[in-house]
Amino acid sequence: QVHLVESGGGLVHPGGSLRLSCAASGRIFSIAPMGWYRQAPGKQRDMVAHITSGGTTNYADSVKGRFTISRDNAKNTVYLQMNSLKPEDTAVYYCRLSLGGTNYLWGKGTLVTVSS
Repeated sequence: QVHLVESGGGLVHPGGSLRLSCAASGRIFSIAPMGWYRQAPGKQRDMVAHITSGGTTNYADSVKGRFTISRDNAKNTVYLQMNSLKPEDTAVYYCRLSLGGTNYLWGKGTLVTVSS
């Protein structure tokens, strides 16, 4: 059974950086598309960044040029490097693994707070 565990969240000042990690157990990781999503209080959960098994990426317009998603299949880990953080980036960030079709596995999330 596959499990996802996010880490790396915390409190950062505007303009600062954080790197989130999502570690996956299970052998499916290397062939599975992965994504980072976020949910701010009172708002819906939105896609932040996505990466295919081959490394093709796409980003939400609001984070383009600031965030970078990457994966290390040898470590079963996907990363989200977040630079130039803004208060509006404050949210719980979730990792998502695509199992095929409309089946997904979610992590429990890690909180990112951007505040002075």
